[in-house]
Amino acid sequence: MNAEGWYRDPFHVHEARWISDGSPTALVRDGGVESQDRPPSAAFEGELEPVAVDAAVDGEDLRRAGESDPGDAIFDPNAAVGAVWDTFGETGGD
Repeated sequence: MNAEGWYRDPFHVHEARWISDGSPTALVRDGGVESQDRPPSAAFEGELEPVAVDAAVDGEDLRRAGESDPGDAIFDPNAAVGAVWDTFGETGGD
């Protein structure tokens, strides 16, 4: 199986770079902040070094599309609309 996940940036430009199917991607992380930076066109040398990432930062705590068990998460559309109104209030002209 090819590498998949966060690894130390093999190009030594950023702290970490997302590796997908063994190939570096543009997704990078510095100080816990993710951004995009295309990998250099030159091939990297050496072994990939995995980076330990906090599950909350890595998204492991998120629900995935197609999950059959929603757990205790229940979406209430009325509550969602109410939250929007509470946050933004009524906007618009006279």
